[in-house]
Amino acid sequence: MEVKVLRLDHRRVRDARITTHVCLTARALGASGVYLSGDHDKKLMENVQDVVKRWGGDFQVEYRKGWQNFLDEWKNNGGEIVHLTMYGEPVQDITPKIRNSSRDKLVVVGGSRVPSKVYQEAEWNVSVTTQPHSEVSSLAIFLHMLQEGKELDLEFTDGEMKVIPSAHGKNVVMKNRSDGSGSD
Repeated sequence: MEVKVLRLDHRRVRDARITTHVCLTARALGASGVYLSGDHDKKLMENVQDVVKRWGGDFQVEYRKGWQNFLDEWKNNGGEIVHLTMYGEPVQDITPKIRNSSRDKLVVVGGSRVPSKVYQEAEWNVSVTTQPHSEVSSLAIFLHMLQEGKELDLEFTDGEMKVIPSAHGKNVVMKNRSDGSGSD
């Protein structure tokens, strides 16, 4: 099953930091890409692709102006829609059912106000608590539960940089580059 994320209603001026964090969280926790709707934000997309280049992985960020048609397209191609909202079914109850379906998942996280079409089109409206909080935290918790913690062992082998876990201090390995800089 492939997992991608749709970030609704991105506002370039107001949401750049939070949308970047949605992308970074999705990448680090095993999603293969993010679709942005709302404002087209070329700089944000370039920044995320730069992270992918430096830290590895096969992760894409794409812009989709018309998210309404995209939901239909996703479902017509055999995928399922998971909408993260404080009004849905509890994540701890519904995630095993979601995991049991091998179909590709589009995880929708909102921006300002989520239109009712998203609630209607989603196979699952999933609540990570029934309290207001961040779409970044909801995405992280959902991806963690969906993958049963296996995402914590992901290896990103094709990047220019790699962190070596350490109890104290920072240990980053730079892979050799064609320009001769970096170290093993």
